[in-house]
Amino acid sequence: MLRVAIWRLLAAVPVLLVVSLVSFGLTTLVPGDLATEMAGSTASAAEVARIRTELGLDQPPLLRMASWYAGLLHGDLGHSVLLNQGVGQAILQRLPVTLSLACLGLGVACLIGIPTGLLAAAKARRWPDQAAMAGALVGLSLPDFWLGLMLIWLLGVKLHWLPTGGFVAFTDSPLGWLRAIAMPAGALALTQLGPIARMTRSAALEVASSDFIRTARAKGLTEPRVFARHVLAASMVPILTVAGIGFGLSLGGALVIEQVFSLPGVGRLVIGAVLRRDWPVIQGGLLVTAMVFVVVNLIVDLLYIWADPRLRSSI
Repeated sequence: MLRVAIWRLLAAVPVLLVVSLVSFGLTTLVPGDLATEMAGSTASAAEVARIRTELGLDQPPLLRMASWYAGLLHGDLGHSVLLNQGVGQAILQRLPVTLSLACLGLGVACLIGIPTGLLAAAKARRWPDQAAMAGALVGLSLPDFWLGLMLIWLLGVKLHWLPTGGFVAFTDSPLGWLRAIAMPAGALALTQLGPIARMTRSAALEVASSDFIRTARAKGLTEPRVFARHVLAASMVPILTVAGIGFGLSLGGALVIEQVFSLPGVGRLVIGAVLRRDWPVIQGGLLVTAMVFVVVNLIVDLLYIWADPRLRSSI
């Protein structure tokens, strides 16, 4: 398993290199001047030139790229003049918010979607199956930002059960953190629940027709026990696949959800940087997001080996 992890990490290096090149190229080609934006419309040409020199914008793009890569080798993602702090520090302050949002949303989606998919497979072509798949299709079709707004209107404005925005750190108040993140995580969970339930149903139906499942039934095992112990275990690889994809989609959805619920996460940081043309923050945010994707894919690959003994024997 250690060898697999090392090879996956080595294979991720070209991916991160391409992401860094694309992010740097986009910030170079996009029209607009950060120095002019920072100086303001009333600033003199000398003031704009001074700011451009301080930011290194007067240097050729290749030289600026070389300087940025040299900083990356030392763990330096650059400095945001608009935020007046290092990009790495700004991202690390907000990364727990985004990760907790994505993880909780995916966790809720799995806790509901997997049992729903198993129930639909056990009751295939009957009304529980049709009802479960119809509900999954509805959740898959609705945009997460619309679900977030509807949850704010219902649970926050009408019922006053949960706060409509803001964030409380888990270390300050676990209950306050849960109340603050419940609605945005619920909106993400509703959009990911459908694919997980549908994949679980499809994989479970395929496994349920296998010889070893018929043997388990012949030994007298009840149908709920057959699905809970044997069918679910044999269906884990495709379920892990769609869950890994769902985590990536949850990270993307967090960009919008953080805006809707005013959460101080990486998504809101990057969107604000785009609006203000804060290139170092944009580059660092894209690179860190890509690194999170790499780590998640590595975890999914290792879970494949844990879930399927045939993969362990082939390593």
